[in-house]
Amino acid sequence: MLARSPATTSAKALLSIGAGFFVLFVLVGFALAVVYPPLTGRVVDQANIIPAETRRAIDTQLVDLEEKSGIQLVVATVSSLEGNDIEPYANELFRHWKLGEKTKNNGVLLLVAPNERRLRIEVGYGLEGTLTDALSKVIIANAIAPRFKTGDFGGGISRGVEDIITVLTTDASEWQKRPSLRLDRQQDDPSDALLGGLLVIFFILLLVSPGFRALISSMLLASASGSPRGGSWSGGGWSGGGGWSGGSSGGGGFSGGGGSSGGGGASGSW
Repeated sequence: MLARSPATTSAKALLSIGAGFFVLFVLVGFALAVVYPPLTGRVVDQANIIPAETRRAIDTQLVDLEEKSGIQLVVATVSSLEGNDIEPYANELFRHWKLGEKTKNNGVLLLVAPNERRLRIEVGYGLEGTLTDALSKVIIANAIAPRFKTGDFGGGISRGVEDIITVLTTDASEWQKRPSLRLDRQQDDPSDALLGGLLVIFFILLLVSPGFRALISSMLLASASGSPRGGSWSGGGWSGGGGWSGGSSGGGGFSGGGGSSGGGGASGSW
């Protein structure tokens, strides 16, 4: 009988240790996975901050909106973001619930996290040209956040829903008459200025630095050869996919329609 060499024994030991770490990694991943609230209706008040009468009134508005336009607007409050930033949380919750019609991606999510004092309007792909990031910011700053600061969560959410519906269902010339929704000047995105500055620096370095040109050339060659370059950011939002298949919910059969979001919208705090 041939004796096992020390190298073979060490290799098997390393494989066993590696397999153990892999299993541990998977188990930790499952333990840390975010547990999203179920989609029980058009208003999901997990944090219990919306008065019952206000909740019923909002639900009636949302039913009417969906019946007349097909747009699926859902209001959600959560007791915790579980350590996440509100942007990726809202995007993943939107995808998890699959809000909006699959072919139109016409869903909207108004998410409030009172414990973290954060809120977000997450907009489906198909509505980003109507309910723009700039308008979402205006609604948060003018309609919702001031009321939240006084503790009037029901009033803030109700007014936010009203303004969102106004933007989605009326001609721009009509809603621009309202001071609370009017964009009196074009709101510049600071990221545009940052991008412009970075491009200027890039081209200057490209012109004056041979070492920088060599670095860029090597990166392009590596990319062309199919070398991995790490993760990705898609459409302005985290590229995760919801694993929920819709179907009947506990709130009378309400469910998402298969829609998705790429991270359009705006966030705020109070």
